[in-house]
Amino acid sequence: MADPRTREDVPLIEARGILTQFGPNVIHENLDFEVRRGEIVGLVGGSGSGKSVLMNTLLGLKQPEGGTIRYFGKSRSDLSADEEMRLKNEIGVLFQGGALFSSLTVRENIMVPLIEHLDMPKELMRELADMKIHMVGLPTESAVLHPSDLSGGMKKRAGLARSLALDPQILFLDEPTAGLDPIGAHAFDTLILSLRDALDLTVLMITHDLDSLYAICDRVAVLVDKRIGVYDDLGVVARFDHPWVQEYFSGPRSRAAMATPAKKKRAKAVDALVQGQATRR
Repeated sequence: MADPRTREDVPLIEARGILTQFGPNVIHENLDFEVRRGEIVGLVGGSGSGKSVLMNTLLGLKQPEGGTIRYFGKSRSDLSADEEMRLKNEIGVLFQGGALFSSLTVRENIMVPLIEHLDMPKELMRELADMKIHMVGLPTESAVLHPSDLSGGMKKRAGLARSLALDPQILFLDEPTAGLDPIGAHAFDTLILSLRDALDLTVLMITHDLDSLYAICDRVAVLVDKRIGVYDDLGVVARFDHPWVQEYFSGPRSRAAMATPAKKKRAKAVDALVQGQATRR
């Protein structure tokens, strides 16, 4: 596979004609989707619409019954074993809740992909893990804590640090702000934006958080009727003529998220509280 860092002319992720099903139950049919380099894309849809199934299919955790998935312009089904391994190293995933190993410390959790994929001294791995801990805004002392010692927000940041262990180009996030209070959610959104810019990441994020959609997403894809019904910036998506889309984007919570003056006021107040607090929540 050509070095993906040199491929500027094709989408980083491209799915065409995807069919997924479990027995007779069809989840996706003739689904087309792509993510361009440097984007933060929000993926939304009703409960049971198949958002997580789509993410797992893109990740290779579920094989589609039809269609083609390409990374950096090359079909995943055509990759050699070595190319598949290199691709996996270019992808980081933050699952809901962080999915940390309960018996390992935060540092040890971050070292897991390093041990699996790299041949380097353990001391260097520990240093790299500590760099990732700092990168996601966790306090230094959290390195030796176990997941049971962490708050919900800290678990997500620890999971994010592990997803960045191998310096991936692409980051998948599954409901990253779910369960966080407004301060923690805003801080996490800000963190994702800063990491995207600093590390040149491309981000695909499943979310129900309207504030996150309005705050950090370049484009939003809506999964309805077994396919991507609309995929554009929020101004276009919010006007799409579909009952679920209209209900989702025209409700009181959406109107609150769109209220620019109120949003700026809220963001200013939250920013003042975030400093020194968000990582402890």
